[in-house]
Amino acid sequence: MAAPLMPKAIAVWLVDNTTLTFEQVAAFCNLHDLEVQAIADDEVAVGMHGLDPVAGGELTKEEIERCEADPAARLEMAAARVPEIKPNRKGARYTPVSKRQDRPDAIAWLLRNYPELSDGQIGKLIGTTKPTINAIRERTHWNSTNIKPQNPVGLELCKGEDLEKAVAIARAKAGTVHAPGAATAPDGINQVAPAQDTAADPMPAAPAEPAAPTEPAAEPAEQTPDTTVHSAESVFGPAPAAEPEASGETEEPQA
Repeated sequence: MAAPLMPKAIAVWLVDNTTLTFEQVAAFCNLHDLEVQAIADDEVAVGMHGLDPVAGGELTKEEIERCEADPAARLEMAAARVPEIKPNRKGARYTPVSKRQDRPDAIAWLLRNYPELSDGQIGKLIGTTKPTINAIRERTHWNSTNIKPQNPVGLELCKGEDLEKAVAIARAKAGTVHAPGAATAPDGINQVAPAQDTAADPMPAAPAEPAAPTEPAAEPAEQTPDTTVHSAESVFGPAPAAEPEASGETEEPQA
């Protein structure tokens, strides 16, 4: 059980204004029994003003009366009447001062990788204004030369879930499909392999049979030298006829 805000001051009030036992007061105020008895004997917390727990919303009169009627009962803390404060989701996200210099880099990264995001979505994610986004897009920002696109999730300017949701909404409006997990990747882009259509061909293809080995080409036969003996006539043709030899006698012409 949660202890009251000011236990000793409440114990002083309960001792002075109720008939609760020391054990009941000590159990509610998270004190020792002897300390509560010392408060009743004016040995502890002398001159301390008591604090009414009923006015503070920590106890109810019905609870005090119930415990006064039953010495064995224990006081129960009353339910908080303060309404729960809900965070304001409207407007730009608050960015800590130490991270505001990183916003231009995050805006440039979003404009480069997710052009389908609107200026309003970028403003809510990063916590910036539309004029700043337009200046970075048109390269008219005063610090354009030093802007280096960086992932806003890595810079802790937004959560990956928020970025995924914003991109999904933007791409749903544009009619495109968003690859899950792209916002949390180191470079912001996940290369998703295209899914193979296995429904058209449920049976796996049979493995191809190995090709039969081809016989090596026959080597040309060795040419054996021609050992046939050819005659001179077959090679050089017939020999020319010999001229008649001139005799020593000459024929005299007849008269």
